[in-house]
Amino acid sequence: MEKDGLSRADQQYECVAEIGEGAYGKVFKARDLKNGGRFVALKRVRVQTGEEGMPLSTIREVAVLRHLETFEHPNVVRLFDVCTVSRTDRETKLTLVFEHVDQDLTTYLDKVPEPGVPTETIKDMMFQLLRGLDFLHSHRVVHRDLKPQNILVTSSGQIKLADFGLARIYSFQMALTSVVNYYCLWSVGGENTSPSSGFWWENSFSIAANAYVHTWFFCSVIGLPGEEDWPRDVALPRQAFHSKSPQPIEKFVTDIDEQGKDLLLKCLTFNPAKRISAYSALSHPYFHDLERCKENLDSHLPPSQNSSEMNTA
Repeated sequence: MEKDGLSRADQQYECVAEIGEGAYGKVFKARDLKNGGRFVALKRVRVQTGEEGMPLSTIREVAVLRHLETFEHPNVVRLFDVCTVSRTDRETKLTLVFEHVDQDLTTYLDKVPEPGVPTETIKDMMFQLLRGLDFLHSHRVVHRDLKPQNILVTSSGQIKLADFGLARIYSFQMALTSVVNYYCLWSVGGENTSPSSGFWWENSFSIAANAYVHTWFFCSVIGLPGEEDWPRDVALPRQAFHSKSPQPIEKFVTDIDEQGKDLLLKCLTFNPAKRISAYSALSHPYFHDLERCKENLDSHLPPSQNSSEMNTA
């Protein structure tokens, strides 16, 4: 990272519009003037460095993305550049330059007309998502913040996992029983030590609230798990929940065939040690006719907001 990174960023990238904002900073759509004017996404963060340097979450995201970028996986957002400049002794301005994708999964779903996303598209997107997760897990990376806003969808229907601010690279020697895994454990079909294949949203406001809501949803679908599957040493004991019987998955997900139901239930298995992995899920019979389904996908893509502005680098 160069000390003159800020001036280099300002000279190379021309901001077009602000497209996001959060506690970390702002995200801009910009043109890369040194690479044919392609659109990129600039994530600009003002980091309070202090005596201990940059926050771990910032360093973690850069480290994870730098590591993953060497593989150029089609289902993981690409990091093109990192620019940084020290503004004061206690603050650093960091600019992460990503490939630009026009929409996330939430926006994509909002644009799909009735009667909703076609079965073939669901299958294709689920396969891509699992493929991205399997890639991360095979490199010992656990995303830990999977939600619709962090799943990007290109104009051609390509899925890309994004936002690695909470990601963690695990070594084989690390014990997976920390508070970090308590946070991940409760995500419905979420990542874990297996690692798992499923996904759901995660609420970062409160670990306890997140755990309660997700466990409630879990129990509404699969029933209250037995003591043998309940995690140990957690703040929410099994006794805090009313006993529930399993409900038919069709009650929550309509228009699903038997193979899809089987895969979904395996992703929703409460005990992470028994939950299907992303690697195994990719070989599930649900995906055996995927190539035939892909032939029908193009006609089902939702309309883009403006095709002239779409650029996924």
